[in-house]
Amino acid sequence: MADERWLIVGLGNPGAGYAGNRHNAGYMVADEIAARIGGRFRAGKFRSTVADGRLDGTPVTVAKPLTYMNESGGPVAGLRGYYRLDPGHIVVIHDELDLPFGTIRLKLGGGDNGHNGLRSVSAALGTRDYNRVRVGIGRPPGRMDPAAFVLRDFSAAERKELPFLVDRAADAVQALLSTGLGAAQNAFHGEQRPSSG
Repeated sequence: MADERWLIVGLGNPGAGYAGNRHNAGYMVADEIAARIGGRFRAGKFRSTVADGRLDGTPVTVAKPLTYMNESGGPVAGLRGYYRLDPGHIVVIHDELDLPFGTIRLKLGGGDNGHNGLRSVSAALGTRDYNRVRVGIGRPPGRMDPAAFVLRDFSAAERKELPFLVDRAADAVQALLSTGLGAAQNAFHGEQRPSSG
């Protein structure tokens, strides 16, 4: 059904101090998708900012929860209830430590892999069966605590690649909506070159 709305959620932490953090990759992709649909983020219900529009003809609401990452579930569940959406029509975009920087993976369901935002969303929705677009940020160097690593800004070298990565992640969301999960996985999972880092 081309006319059924999708909810696209970018996870991150609000506030200028977090804007460039690896943990805010989801926010960055949400911004790109909002730009593509010509939508402007406005204060929405359920402690989030939202932008509405059409992505390749499909009605979408792009949302960024304004809670901190570990409380992202409340806004997502609120928006899901408001639009009466099936969890299969929810896409959550998030940073992923277990993928090399620059890698994009799509999946439906699964665990939270230690990601506090996903844990909160799954708990609030009462299901794990929503779509995820995972944006690889790589592992922390040496013995750095992953919790500290995700709250660091991308490195200078990564920042040069970041616009490309954000663009590809937005493309992946578009492909998911227009061609379905399997086709989108085939398109995006095969093309990534293994990182030599």
